[in-house]
Amino acid sequence: MASLKELRNRIASVKATQKITKAMQMVAAAKLRRAQMAAEAARPYAERMEKVLGNIAGSITPSPESPRLMVGTGKSDVHLLLVCTAERGLCGAFNSSIVRLAREHIVRLQAEGKTVKILCVGRKGFDQLRRQYEKQIIEVVDFKSVRSLAYEHATQVANKIVARFEAGEFDVATLFYSRFKSVISQIPTARQIIPPVFLAQEKSTGPSAIYEYEPEEEDILTELLPRNLATQIFRALLENAASEQGARMSAMDNATRNAGDMIKKQTITYNRTRQAMITKELIEIISGAEAL
Repeated sequence: MASLKELRNRIASVKATQKITKAMQMVAAAKLRRAQMAAEAARPYAERMEKVLGNIAGSITPSPESPRLMVGTGKSDVHLLLVCTAERGLCGAFNSSIVRLAREHIVRLQAEGKTVKILCVGRKGFDQLRRQYEKQIIEVVDFKSVRSLAYEHATQVANKIVARFEAGEFDVATLFYSRFKSVISQIPTARQIIPPVFLAQEKSTGPSAIYEYEPEEEDILTELLPRNLATQIFRALLENAASEQGARMSAMDNATRNAGDMIKKQTITYNRTRQAMITKELIEIISGAEAL
């Protein structure tokens, strides 16, 4: 049985931990609102751009003159996985759920005989993936020193991907991130970005409009496809930021509650141990008095 001093030390330690988890929960709650607003504000722009590009791409016939970012290389032998995770932990299963989805994708591709390359955005994804796929990781992008994500950070990642694609290092690129739904719900998502897979367009019941583009469709796609790539990556980073804060807020709330339950149990044990020791001392005193 633990001594009273050990029990007091345990209770004090858990109380200190509870203060930390409570503070982290409050910080995450403060950051969540701003991150959620940024993620929700980016969705309409990204979806609209994707819809416009889908309309333009659907109006032309793929040819050798078509932008390679749209039609791809014509092969699917080498796949690049862009795995976006957080720079820090203590956010529940946020990072591991994204990595789990990426692992499932890797296993499926390798079973089909494909070559897999991984580009990690965020240290936590790299730390988990390098245990099993260190040789497949070609680069790690670290935003730990960045206080607020901006479009230029996504552009840097997009430029790296485009440069590797133009150099013929891969044929297909897939983006992995966590889509923010609510504080307690974040959805791991995989999305092919090279060549892009546009969402199915809604069928219109009325007559379809005919558009004339100036300049030509291929020229517009050549200009907009790299921008769309950066936009989709920026959206994924913002969704990740909101998901991370939501997951951390939920995880720290659970940790604070668990610490409270542990403090109650340890306090009951301390009181019972103290009562037993007092009772034992009283019995010894009474027995000694009767012996005299």
